Amino acid sequence: MRRLKKWGLILTILYVLITVIAYKYQERLVFFPSTMPLNHTYDFCQDFKEFNLTAKDGAKLNAVHIKQDSSKGVVVYFHGNSGNISHLIHVANLFSQKGYESILVDYRTFGKSTGIMSEQALYDDAQLFYDYAKEMYGEDEILVYGRSFGSGIATWLASNNKPEKLVLESPFYSAVTLGKHRFPFLPIDWLSKFRFPSHEYIQHVDCPVYIFHGKEDRVIPYESAKKLYGAIPGNNKELFSISDAGHNYLQDFQVFKEGMSKVLD
Repeated sequence: MRRLKKWGLILTILYVLITVIAYKYQERLVFFPSTMPLNHTYDFCQDFKEFNLTAKDGAKLNAVHIKQDSSKGVVVYFHGNSGNISHLIHVANLFSQKGYESILVDYRTFGKSTGIMSEQALYDDAQLFYDYAKEMYGEDEILVYGRSFGSGIATWLASNNKPEKLVLESPFYSAVTLGKHRFPFLPIDWLSKFRFPSHEYIQHVDCPVYIFHGKEDRVIPYESAKKLYGAIPGNNKELFSISDAGHNYLQDFQVFKEGMSKVLD
């Protein structure tokens, strides 16, 4: 009995230690940024403008604006939780081929962007880029697009503005729900500083919503997309379920290509 109590105490201490470490370093568990030298020159093989916006706290937010001689509108694009905008040439090409300009955003600590990371800061930064787009386009010409982690930011942004459309690729239901799926042994409800309750924000989105998700996604389960889709009120929505697709490379599948043509044509 004494040995059992001893092991019980050891395991309890270990669990508390793991929980404290996870809380303190959760940003490193959520975000995997790739930084870029400030003097790096992007190459998108088409006309573009690199620009920076300054947040209220002084953070410098880097992005590129892919240009078109004549466009249908502009897509404000929020990528996943890793990499940076230098990896998005295929994304820029997709939107350009469909006749849209695009604004590709790097979050704080990603690429050339600076600043302290927080959920509210990410929302505020997204609004800055949306306001930038509004300087050139009416809201009926602005599409908001979020991929993976970026779906949480995009959903918030659409719920607080009136874009023409909201497109979500491989979205989560909420960051807390995803955290519980990935770390079922941790008290995520208590730990999480990054909650991104997309299932709540999506109920206040007035524009059409299009969701693309791979049925074999092992990063964000397909069930997340189905639940999020179910949380959208009304019928102004569509879910494109992609068989045999995982979390990445949805653009290689015919369902995605046809869906994008429907959304962007």
